[in-house]
Formats: sequence, structure tokens, C-alpha cells
Amino acid sequence: MSYKLFKSLSFFGAILALCVVVLGAYVRLSDAGLGCPDWPGCYGTLTVPQSEAAIQQAQALHPDSPIETAKAWKEMAHRYLAGTLGLLVLAIFVLGWHNKNQLKVAPSLTTALLIIIVFQALLGMWTVTMLLKPVIVSAHLIGGLTTLGLLTWIAHRHSTTHHHQSLPPLLKLMVRGAIFVLLAQVLLGGWTSTNYAALACTDFPTCHGRWMPDMDFNDAFHLIRELGQSANGGNLTLSALTAIQWTHRVGALVTFIYIATLVFLLFKVVTFRKIALVLLTLLVAQIAIGIANLILQLPLVLAVSHNLGAALLVITIIVLNSKITEHQNEHSKT
Repeated sequence: MSYKLFKSLSFFGAILALCVVVLGAYVRLSDAGLGCPDWPGCYGTLTVPQSEAAIQQAQALHPDSPIETAKAWKEMAHRYLAGTLGLLVLAIFVLGWHNKNQLKVAPSLTTALLIIIVFQALLGMWTVTMLLKPVIVSAHLIGGLTTLGLLTWIAHRHSTTHHHQSLPPLLKLMVRGAIFVLLAQVLLGGWTSTNYAALACTDFPTCHGRWMPDMDFNDAFHLIRELGQSANGGNLTLSALTAIQWTHRVGALVTFIYIATLVFLLFKVVTFRKIALVLLTLLVAQIAIGIANLILQLPLVLAVSHNLGAALLVITIIVLNSKITEHQNEHSKT
């Protein structure tokens, strides 16, 4: 019974993790990331101050943070959802070790998942207390997608639809490599978003009318700095923001070529055609949404959709890798 519960929680955990990632993107992109100036509560309580007395008390506690109820509720909704995910991951950890002899993944993977979710909570706290420092916010995004990837892996390994399928060695290596290519591009995308560099240049395919615009890579990718500031404490220049966005574009091109090539090769293997078609659809949609974000000046619905597209690509690549990986018990029998 507890093993069935483990499988069910893993599946719902993956869905919940996707919701947390997308809601987190919505909160950040709607400028509600600091809707609550403290953590884990909001203005000293576990809900958003509503009554006149509560608002006055909250304002007294945080006189430098004007209360914006709508933004605060967005932030708290994300925290409630993330907290629920944390409890679910804790249950997966306990059930995983309780049923370790039946698991089709290493039990230590559930431990790693729990460690990541705890670190995610710390990053969420630091995001608020350190006022949206880019390296913290970017790490929070990567942690969320890593959590999603691990839950997807665990859920798919224990699904009834999982069957090990073989691929030629070179193609199998390309499937493995897709994880790292996508991770690198997600990192660049997160860095672009958290530095508010998405509209550093709005023409396409050129940038400021040039293929190689003026760019400052030193400040652009200096990790330890405040939001909007350079390494020496001055304002982050347009050339630095341009370098961030231009690099993300180049990364998108490399990612497109790599995954499109992978899709082309997978189409030649009958059993992989369906997932190859899904991957191609998501890839084309993601590129189209990215270009539309530039041309239409980053409308909220498209910006959030771009984050959703990245998450769906992560899920698909993880499922693809799971399909070509034997279960532990299968490996031990051979």
C-alpha cells in the first residue's frame, strides 16, 4: 500500500512542481517577488494583512515597504504551493526509504530531492532578504527545474508505461547530452530574466541593428553583485544587458540546432517517433514564443509561457532519458 502511495505522490509531485515553477515565474515577472518583505510569513503573519488594524500593524513593522495586497497575495500563493510541495517531497523521502527494496531508482535519489527542496526554501528566503540578487534568483529558478526533473524521473521510472528501449550508442549519447545543453540554456534564460535584460535589444534577428552590438561581458556575467548594479557598484550599463541577452540568443540557436538534430535522428527509430514529435513541437513553440516576447515587448502571458515551455522541455528530455535507461533490477539481472 505504501509503495502505491509512493508512486502516486511522485506523479502528483511532478505536476505540483510544474505548477510551482510556472507560478514562481508569474510572481517574478509580475514584479511581485517582494510582495512580502519578510519570510516565511507576510508582514509578520502567515497571511496577507487585510483589516485596517492588521495593515497598520504591518506598516509599523515594515515602514519602508508599502503594502500592495495584490502582489502580496501572489507571493503568498506561491509560498503556500511551494510549502505543499515541500511536505510532499518529505513524504516521498520517507516512503522511498521504507520501500527501498521495491524502488526502481536508488533510494538516495529521494534524499537528494529532499536536500534540494530544503535548499530551495533557503533560496526563497534569501531572494527576499537579499532583495532579488540575480545569482540567488537564478539559482532558485534552476533549483525549481531540478526538483521538477528529479520528480519527473522518479515518477516515470515507476509508471506502468515505462519500458526500456535501446538506441545506437551515439544517439544515446546525444540524448544524454541534451540534458546539459538544455540546462545551459535554462541558466542563460534565468540570468537574462533575473537581470531584466529580456528587452535589452528588441529587434530580431539583429540586436540594435547589428549582428555584433557593443557588449560588456565582464559586468554582464559577474555573479556577486546587486540587482541592476555592476561589479564596482555603479549602474549596470546597456552594453552589459545587451551581452546577457545576445548570449541567450546564441544559446537558443545552439540549443535549437542540437535538439532539432536529435529529433531528426529519433524520427528514424519507430518507437521514438511520438516523443520526438512532442519534443519538436515544444522546441518550435519555445523559439516562437521567445521571438514574440521581443517583438511584442514582453507581454506577461508570453513571458510566463516561455518559462512553461522551458519546464515542459525539461520534462520531455527527462522522460526521453528515462526511456533509454534500464531499471536497477533489470541491470542486475543482466
